[in-house]
Amino acid sequence: MSYFIIEPQRTNLVKYQISFNINEFKDGHVAFSGALGKHPHDANKIVLIADPFANNTRYYEFNRTDIGLIEKLPNIINSNGEDVAIVLLWIKKGCIAISSSVFLVESQVN
Repeated sequence: MSYFIIEPQRTNLVKYQISFNINEFKDGHVAFSGALGKHPHDANKIVLIADPFANNTRYYEFNRTDIGLIEKLPNIINSNGEDVAIVLLWIKKGCIAISSSVFLVESQVN
């Protein structure tokens, strides 16, 4: 799984002020949190791993054009000291996305 996680890169960000109403923004977007990952074969899509250190985690697949805003959250660290950058993605309401989860096949699900 670690080959899907995007390595953090250093950038020189310039802070600027824009007119922004957070309440209007929230009315048109839904927030999802997790670790960003590369889509295995489509550069126009991203994968969001809800809990990258869990055995049974959920994965989301979004089109890059459907992202309204990305917020940086605190990194999470596992018991081995490995850390992963976590983000909050604000996705436009009404967009098509894929949600999937991993599970171990042990018995028939009813």
